[in-house]
Amino acid sequence: VTTVQGYAPSQEVWDQAMEVFHDTLLEYHRLYDIYNEYPDLVNLATLNRMAGQGPVEVDEKIISLLTLSKEVYDLTGDRTNVAAGAVLRLWHDARTLGLEDPEQAALPDQAALEEGALHCNMDDLILDSQAGTVELADPEMSLDVGSIGKGYATEMAARAAVEAGVTSAYFNVGGNSRTVGYKPDGSSWTAGLETPWKGDESLPAYLDALNISDLSLVVSGDYQRYYTVDGEKYHHLIDLETLYPAQYASSVAVICADSGLADGLSTGLFCMSPEEGLELVESLEGVEAKWLFPDRTSQESSGWKNYQA
Repeated sequence: VTTVQGYAPSQEVWDQAMEVFHDTLLEYHRLYDIYNEYPDLVNLATLNRMAGQGPVEVDEKIISLLTLSKEVYDLTGDRTNVAAGAVLRLWHDARTLGLEDPEQAALPDQAALEEGALHCNMDDLILDSQAGTVELADPEMSLDVGSIGKGYATEMAARAAVEAGVTSAYFNVGGNSRTVGYKPDGSSWTAGLETPWKGDESLPAYLDALNISDLSLVVSGDYQRYYTVDGEKYHHLIDLETLYPAQYASSVAVICADSGLADGLSTGLFCMSPEEGLELVESLEGVEAKWLFPDRTSQESSGWKNYQA
């Protein structure tokens, strides 16, 4: 679900900007789709199908996303890996089947996971921005940009809306928040940090209230996309070292200016130790994060408190 609230100089400007925002999101959705191909469009599904067949000419928007993905891969010490589709697909398929028929829910085959892990080498993702091509050198490799694609698309769509005349807005794209400017009265746009521990009625639905004007807030957590096998929950954020869902935190929230970077970092931080993650965040300018752990404790970076409302 995508929601937008905000302000513009006139209704006409607002309507035109929202049409631009919608069309931009739709364009990125089609380009980054890994499940469906479209007529007269080379997208990520096309690239996956053509793995091992040499360079493929693509839209610049794909190269830009994959360039950022490589940068975030390096930042997070390979935890955010868009080249890991061979592993993530196995978990996606198992989760889909488990949700459709809970009585038949099962874990992915271990041998298949280990085989898939052999085909997640980011070095086999070859970008040539000058030629406008992408190559998946490993024929068994596949891309899955779920760790960063939505945030990047949100960022690009928000920028397009600003160019179309929006001066103040709150964009929420499937839970990824990106704001523009302040409210007309000068007050900040605010967001709540959702409680990840579902079922505990003693806790409020939201924890921190945050001032996020001209910023992005992205949260990765174990409480929305998951299925259950033999009474145990298995979520969608996979630690590629164990090939199983990461167990460090219940959720990790990231605040920074760029929604794409926030999305990629939240995934990577979720899949690394809190100590290593905190060290990474403290080394990055303009980035703050908060971890919520299964035992109901938390950890936050030194500047997180500056955004609390």
